[in-house]
Amino acid sequence: VQLQASGGGSVQAGDSLRLSCAASGLTFSGYYMGWFRQAPGKEQEFVAGISRRGATSYADSVKGRFTISRDNGQNTMYLQMNSLKPEDTAVYYCAARAGQMVYYSPARYDYWGQGTLVTVSS
Repeated sequence: VQLQASGGGSVQAGDSLRLSCAASGLTFSGYYMGWFRQAPGKEQEFVAGISRRGATSYADSVKGRFTISRDNGQNTMYLQMNSLKPEDTAVYYCAARAGQMVYYSPARYDYWGQGTLVTVSS
C-alpha cells in the first residue's frame, strides 16, 4: 500500500493550497480517508476525514476554510485549503483506515503517506 501526498508549499496568509493524496495497493473505496497535520513541537492532530460516500468531518480550527473530497475512480483524496493562516503551518499527512467510520486518533489509521510541508507566513 502506498499513499503519496503532494501539493504543499510556502504561501502567504490568506492564500490557498490544494493537497492531493494518491493511493495505490488498496481498495480505495473500502477505506475511510483522513488528513492529519503536525506542527513543530506539537502532537499530530486530525484535520479532516471523508468516508467512501462523502460524509465529512473537520477539526474546529479548519471548518469553513478547508474542504476535503475524494475521487474513488481515481483513488485520490484532496484537501482544498483556503484563507490559510500562519497557525496552519505544519507537515500534512494523509492516512487510510479500513471501514467507514471517522476516528480522530492517528493510532486508529492503518496506512500513512510521507507528508507534505505547508508553510504559511504572515
